[in-house]
Amino acid sequence: MQIKNRRRQNFTKIKLIKRQEMWTLTAQGWAIAIALIAYLIFFTITHIHSFLAVTSPIKSAEVLVVEGWLPDYAIEEALSEFQNGSYRQIISTGGTLGKGSYLTGYNNFADVSAATFIKLGLEAEKVIAVPTPSVVKDRSYASAAEFHRWLSNSNLQIESINLFSLDVHTRRSWLIFKKLLNPGIKVGVIAAKTQDYEPEKWWGSSQGVRTILDEGIAYIYARFLNWKA
Repeated sequence: MQIKNRRRQNFTKIKLIKRQEMWTLTAQGWAIAIALIAYLIFFTITHIHSFLAVTSPIKSAEVLVVEGWLPDYAIEEALSEFQNGSYRQIISTGGTLGKGSYLTGYNNFADVSAATFIKLGLEAEKVIAVPTPSVVKDRSYASAAEFHRWLSNSNLQIESINLFSLDVHTRRSWLIFKKLLNPGIKVGVIAAKTQDYEPEKWWGSSQGVRTILDEGIAYIYARFLNWKA
């Protein structure tokens, strides 16, 4: 009988819920928190484009590396940068074309851009194309890695380069090139201005929103998870 009473007492002591003290924000605290969140959102919206479309060139850079997939207007900007700088060589990178190789006679963006520079008046001996082997993913890394491999096997002795890219893709490309080339070679960067949307009001167009979201997520992934992506 005593054993049964003890079991009953133990059973009655089992509690499924309990009351405890909990800290929470006051009305003033909630107001401050909401204001802070709103400010952070506003700050991100107004500064994310300039962060991703970074321009930080090295004035004494000897080589201008141009990502070959850039549109023609950006290629023209790259040529102007080359002519106004103290560069010795312009090098175009890039992978295989998705369309048009049968008509143009070129199989990759590197060769297309190099031919474009020559067509625009640049001396052929100042342009070098470094095509990227065909890859399914990590195209930016593949282009940078192929350039690094080519540079290691060439007789071109340089201490610094400027990378020329487009708009908000620039920050991620800069990260990859610096990872591969530093500390032996200093890497500066120049972002061409896009004509697809208004950078200062990127949130006002669907193209701007898609581009910012895509490149923002891609940069975060490359920066904190896998920089080769």
